[in-house]
Amino acid sequence: MSSFGVPPRGPDNKHEIAKRLKQAKDDGGAKVTIDWRGEQRHLHVISVPVSILYFNPDTHRIRVQRTLDPERNKAIDEDPWGHDAQDYLRDLLCQRPANPDQVDPEYTALMDELDDVGQREPGIISPDGVLVDGNTRAAALIELGVQNIKVGVLPDDTSRQDINNVELSLQLRKDRRREYSYINRLVAIEEELGRGRTEADVAKDFNIRQKTLQCDRWVYNQILDAIERSRNESGAALRLVDFEQHQEKLRELYRDYTKLAAKDSDAAERLRHSRLAMVILDYPKTSLRLAESDFYSRYLETRLPPELKPATAAKAPLSVPGIPGVALPAKSDGTAHIEELANELLRAKATCRDGNSATPAEVEGASSTVMKARDAFNVAVKLAGQNAELVKRQLAVPERLSDAAEQVTQCAMEFAEAKAKRALDDEAFDEALIALRDSLASLGRQARRTYSSPGEGVAWLLDSIRTV
Repeated sequence: MSSFGVPPRGPDNKHEIAKRLKQAKDDGGAKVTIDWRGEQRHLHVISVPVSILYFNPDTHRIRVQRTLDPERNKAIDEDPWGHDAQDYLRDLLCQRPANPDQVDPEYTALMDELDDVGQREPGIISPDGVLVDGNTRAAALIELGVQNIKVGVLPDDTSRQDINNVELSLQLRKDRRREYSYINRLVAIEEELGRGRTEADVAKDFNIRQKTLQCDRWVYNQILDAIERSRNESGAALRLVDFEQHQEKLRELYRDYTKLAAKDSDAAERLRHSRLAMVILDYPKTSLRLAESDFYSRYLETRLPPELKPATAAKAPLSVPGIPGVALPAKSDGTAHIEELANELLRAKATCRDGNSATPAEVEGASSTVMKARDAFNVAVKLAGQNAELVKRQLAVPERLSDAAEQVTQCAMEFAEAKAKRALDDEAFDEALIALRDSLASLGRQARRTYSSPGEGVAWLLDSIRTV
């Protein structure tokens, strides 16, 4: 049934479940509908003691979070149906995906609902009692002290792949209350593609556009690359779950990166590394948007302390395998420097999170690196923000005039129609023209102080207000 084999109570469970299933069929009881091997299958629903069931070690809901505690995860690999492994799975189902030290608010809401109105949606189990859908509901019912859980039972010939398919199809229904966390969703997508399925088919199953799937795949590869770059001498590295809360930042990076890469690949790389460094430093999305391709050279480089200024030498051009005499351009110094800074911050963050091999001195040094970087980035972000606001104000002036011109053009088009229908208020029209004249006069006075050699447009404005 599962990659972990048949659970110890499996044969007894199978006998008891089959007995209850026969009774449900004889009584013509409730059914639950699932997607089964490309068709709809209606499963009879039975009530079984929740205590005899097993949490599914393969469930995608906590696939990434399992690795948070290596020792407890080892128990799952060695004895997935044992007490220690099952307790760990139950704990993970209650925890917040991005912060395992906290109880998931969605889990609390589910408990409240079950306590108030009872179980409305049945779970799904394998014939030998492994929870395929409803792992979290089972955990909540156990905590509430509820004895029984309602479940549909899969056919006797259920395979591991069937369990995986059923879990995904049920989870991806639009009416599901508790979705997979973002990283677990990315892992599930890659697993489905790894089976040889097309992006179009997987996107359809996950209820997303193919472009969104391509974006998420790029994000997932960036996360894997960042994890590898974070690996320090002791082997410690960041974890997938460390990127759980950065979904929107990384998706926005994909959009900006791909747009820029079509014009300037080197600039796109500088943008990518700058924003990755800011993700590691936990800046909000609004601050990340200030990091354009020139962020490092324009605002950050001169403000870094000496120990954070990379000494990366310029790299030689890269040869293209199979094409003699052709080489790709080497990375520019700016690209190489911001990449190395990002690498240093990744390694420092991994050391800070390493509770096993890193010494207190190493953790203290890594924390100091992160704090010094944050101080330098704070100044750079502030300056970039001020410049962005200045540019915004500069652009706002001509944009407002363009909007006003559109309004005047529309007014001219409607003037004749209003006169023909005798719907024009002449007095109000005259007052509006006086207000327009006064506004142009005010603008003209500002322009007169600014331009010593006015262009055609400014010259027209100055001539127009001479008599005002």
